[in-house]
Amino acid sequence: MHRLGLAGNFGLDTAGVEAALDAGLNYFFWTPRMGKVTGPLREAMRRDREKMVVATGPTTGWFGGHLRRATDKLLKTLDTDYIDILQLFWLGKASAWTEGTIEALLDLRESGKVRRIGISIHDRKRAGLLAQDSPLDLLMIRYNAAHPGAEQDIFPHVDPARTAVLAYTATRWRKLLKRPSGWDGPVPTAADCYRFCLSHPAVDMVLTGPKNLTQLRENLTGVSKGPMDEDELSWMREFGRVVHG
Repeated sequence: MHRLGLAGNFGLDTAGVEAALDAGLNYFFWTPRMGKVTGPLREAMRRDREKMVVATGPTTGWFGGHLRRATDKLLKTLDTDYIDILQLFWLGKASAWTEGTIEALLDLRESGKVRRIGISIHDRKRAGLLAQDSPLDLLMIRYNAAHPGAEQDIFPHVDPARTAVLAYTATRWRKLLKRPSGWDGPVPTAADCYRFCLSHPAVDMVLTGPKNLTQLRENLTGVSKGPMDEDELSWMREFGRVVHG
């Protein structure tokens, strides 16, 4: 898969989605709230379903029965026979890790309606524990230059042969793209933020949420430079510390 995953919740239109596909991006993070990209995504899936990886999940996930029903609704909305990655979103805040939800996730994976199961989570300590002992295939975690704590709390506990790591909030909701008070050095671009994440060997992929085709192309060009060198990483970490305060 391409190491940039596409999030469709920031305004990218049909032309942008098509351009992303043409550029090789094949991981799409989608929810029903992203109505603008639902049509283009569905059309792309009809053309070449096996080359695409679609990650989604219900808005909330507190109970197993609801999770099963919500998954059937997602399948119908996307007009597909299976979901590549079904996630519990914002674990501990919008969803629960209980016997009921775990059983539902495993049953859905066993049935073929879902190929892999994952979570998004901000609680790093808990994510580290789940990485050590859970049936999860994917961890979607906050990781950026201002919040590098996953390097201690999560990454050492991940078995890369079993669990993939997807980083999001790479720009810290664009705060890493603005000059903080007292900073005289260069300010990162969005692509710099993605490169920072992808430079860590534990990170398999990072989400990008371009608003338009221009931003998408800028991100792709920047990421094509590859991993950051030590000087670049030091600059990003220092900038992140200043932004974090």
